Amino acid sequence: MLQVSYLRQNAELAKKKLAIKHFANLDLVDTVIAMDDERKLLQAGFDDIQSKVNAASKEIGGLMAKGEKDKAEALKNSVSDWKKELEPLKIKMGEVETVLQQTIVQFPNLPHELVPIGKTPEENEVVKVAGTIPTLHEGAKPHWDLIKQYNLVDFETGAKITGSGFPLYIGKGAKFQRTLVQYFLDFNTAAGYTEYLPPFMVNAASAFATGQLPDKEGQMYHATEDDFYLIPTAEVPVTNVFRDTILKDSDLPIQMTAYSPCFRREAGSFGKDVRGLNRVHQFEKVEIIQIVHPDKSDEVLNEMVAHVENLLISLGLPYRILRLCGGDMGFASAITYDFEVYSAAQEKWLEVSSVSNFQAYQTYRMKCRFKDAEGKTQFAHSLNGSSLALPRIYAAIVENYQTATGIAIPKALQSYFGSDTLV
Repeated sequence: MLQVSYLRQNAELAKKKLAIKHFANLDLVDTVIAMDDERKLLQAGFDDIQSKVNAASKEIGGLMAKGEKDKAEALKNSVSDWKKELEPLKIKMGEVETVLQQTIVQFPNLPHELVPIGKTPEENEVVKVAGTIPTLHEGAKPHWDLIKQYNLVDFETGAKITGSGFPLYIGKGAKFQRTLVQYFLDFNTAAGYTEYLPPFMVNAASAFATGQLPDKEGQMYHATEDDFYLIPTAEVPVTNVFRDTILKDSDLPIQMTAYSPCFRREAGSFGKDVRGLNRVHQFEKVEIIQIVHPDKSDEVLNEMVAHVENLLISLGLPYRILRLCGGDMGFASAITYDFEVYSAAQEKWLEVSSVSNFQAYQTYRMKCRFKDAEGKTQFAHSLNGSSLALPRIYAAIVENYQTATGIAIPKALQSYFGSDTLV
């Protein structure tokens, strides 16, 4: 969440940055500043009257001690009148503060200076392309045909059990899913990340802290009776581990990794681009999250990008890295790098990871602070990345490693799976 103090001191710069994210209502910056002006005037009036009440209360005691009862009674009447003025001021201040907070949460995070100007995915900046695109055998198939042929994933039964977009993994298909999860977690913990297994539902306060509310409430499944939300990513519960916490400078950086199922309502329309595992309502993902010193967040972002890149290299998949333009970035992100792997059977790039620096946007919302070496309290910075999201990685491996007689698997996974072939 943006801070009023920043908007007040940098109003025009904030508007310029919000325009890069294609935020429509730039006049809202001036509205927030005007609301804050009103809040300050009300606070000044309240403080002035309260000061009179406090001073008069002390004076009354002195007058009574001197026996000047009439003066003391007159002053008591004045105090009573002043106190009557305080209550409506207090109510009005609360109303203004509520509206101010409801307004300021409508702002997305401001983009980093490296964010390209653009509105659509086509305007994202390609930072790197690497790996070798495989040449498949004649008659090679897309993953939705392969998983059906080898009975690895059953979408029809999943739809019967729940609905469209809920895959059912079977036999070796389920084992391979578990293999990917374990390999990703081991890869992350070997790099210094501490593993967490979080709750898969969160309360509204947690969803607000990481920026899912009020921006993405329509994309999340909501258990209305308990007011819990099924998580769209492990980022939400794991980042909230440090909500309402004051850390020590020496605690940073905090590195966390977590496996979780993820639930998203926005699976999209039917068609070639969303067939099979390309887009589903329920999927599994391994996440990496860091809470860091503000001076280190850009450096840590680069380290996390390199970490995800090395993970893809270990899987032998062709990939590219994109720096997202302002119009294609998430609500809470200051800068995001997307990773895509190439699916040879579909002849297209599939997004498998987003690595983002949120700077202080999330930590300000969730009041995650630290005391620096001088004892000053600051807001930490938060970052997260997919390491990795499984459905499209699963699809890319199945497609790119298919042979005329079956499906091989990457060397790095063979000891985990117990074989050099999936089927």
